[in-house]
Amino acid sequence: MENYIEVEFRSGRTGYYLNDENFELSPDMYVIVEVDRGYDIALVVHSSAWDEDFHFANDVNKAYKIIKIAGEEELRQLEVVEDKEIVAAEKFSSLLPKYPFEMKLIETIYQFDGNKLTFFFTADTRIDFREFVRELAMIFKTRIELHQSTGRDEAKRINGIGVCGYPYCCSSFLKRFNQVTIKMVKEQNLSGNLSKISGPCSRLLCCLNFEEDFYAERAKEFPELGDCVEFNKERFFVYKNDYQGRVVHLTNSDQVMEAVPLDEYKKLPRVKDRPEQNKNRDRSSKGNYRSGRK
Repeated sequence: MENYIEVEFRSGRTGYYLNDENFELSPDMYVIVEVDRGYDIALVVHSSAWDEDFHFANDVNKAYKIIKIAGEEELRQLEVVEDKEIVAAEKFSSLLPKYPFEMKLIETIYQFDGNKLTFFFTADTRIDFREFVRELAMIFKTRIELHQSTGRDEAKRINGIGVCGYPYCCSSFLKRFNQVTIKMVKEQNLSGNLSKISGPCSRLLCCLNFEEDFYAERAKEFPELGDCVEFNKERFFVYKNDYQGRVVHLTNSDQVMEAVPLDEYKKLPRVKDRPEQNKNRDRSSKGNYRSGRK
């Protein structure tokens, strides 16, 4: 693969550029690059793009170039651009009361050459803002774009500290969002209290997806919920699997609970018929705990 670099624009968008001029680039260095209509400033993230990220990008086949490394003059101009963005955000907010919709402005970004002004916002419903865009275009005399963002996009732009004590994954290293489901929560034996496993965006924590492969693989060694065994000359059934501690939790019809190491559990005699009162419960849980089992 040719020497492509990965950059991140101030809007949060990622781009890939061929370093055909052999600029001496390193991460956290600003560069001036070509974009669809003009040029923009971007931060070098990686001086060599990974294959999987490179092929995921949408613009790698376009002949955009790195114009130059940003110097002191460009950095001073960036400060001017940021001051203009503050003014634009204030004007945007002052115009909103004239229109019959509600939106929350998250971020205002000028393209470095001034050819585009983008407003990122959130709203509860889809909004027809064509008239609003026309008025903004008349005021700012440039191309206007309004982007309706999701809760996760808002968290990524605002940034903050998660419950783990580290900056949000989406604001630090996560390049694209992957689906996180309740099924993952159940497989990882996490609390059913959604407030404890949700991020500031009110969606399930992205980090639940990071360990999903581990739990799917570990689940292959464990029994299904509802499986019955003979333990201490009584019939017990599985009601919980502890994948981290490698422990199987059992209970019987009298609600007596026992914790048995997985290796010891495998030596217990199996009971074919499951307790009648647990068959329905097992059917509803079967799909949740056998992910990845063959």
